Amino acid sequence: MKFAALVAILADDLEEKAIESAKAAGAGGVTILDARGIGTREKKSFFGITYEGSQSVLLFVLEKKLSVTVLKRLTQDLELDKHSKGVVFTLPLEHIAGIDVAQIEHFETQLKDKI
Repeated sequence: MKFAALVAILADDLEEKAIESAKAAGAGGVTILDARGIGTREKKSFFGITYEGSQSVLLFVLEKKLSVTVLKRLTQDLELDKHSKGVVFTLPLEHIAGIDVAQIEHFETQLKDKI
């Protein structure tokens, strides 16, 4: 079975919606990281205080085909193709250890249901 890491870097206000959307598409657990980004646009300043905005980084480890399904669902549900409030991408995982056996069985069941 091949795995992929799906990474979603999103504006904080999209975090909950993204998690719900990913779970509805078949994703299980997620690791959530707080982040700050530096973009190409000029930063907003108010009385000398600069606001950069906060972001969430969501990291999912998924079966490879499921990762594409979740990516498409996030793109659609969060309308990422219409505005730049985030980016979602996948990376192939060559070696992996520590995935719960129940999670692997869940992936296998999902694959069998699709076949």
